[in-house]
Amino acid sequence: MSYKEFDTVVMRADLPSHGLRSGDVGAVVQVYSADAIEVEFVTASGHTQALVALTTKLVRPVGPKDILAVRQLYAA
Repeated sequence: MSYKEFDTVVMRADLPSHGLRSGDVGAVVQVYSADAIEVEFVTASGHTQALVALTTKLVRPVGPKDILAVRQLYAA
């Protein structure tokens, strides 16, 4: 999958060091290569939780049958 800036993506795995879990939604803010992107994850109130460089294998695009939910953040 090829991503571009401002694409919305979903985490495929937990990333506890950044307080992220599988299913968390973020926005692509930088594309480094075909398999490396930087993604920003924000809380529901708009504060940045994590800004992380990831391989594209760790995310997927938001799908038409996805629904958003809220969870309490227990970040490290």
